[in-house]
Amino acid sequence: MKDIEQIIKEVSGTMAMEGMHLKEEDKERIRKCLSDEVSFEEMKKRIIEKHTVRI
Repeated sequence: MKDIEQIIKEVSGTMAMEGMHLKEEDKERIRKCLSDEVSFEEMKKRIIEKHTVRI
């Protein structure tokens, strides 16, 4: 399996080609998911909650 930092570097490069850049916060999320610290589903839930406006 590829090293986590190598995967992040590849994702960052691909995103940059599209004019989008990963923030350090994004890279940390990827690290947590790839190291099984947090499941993808849990991380997705956290991101949705963070960006949901409650009225």
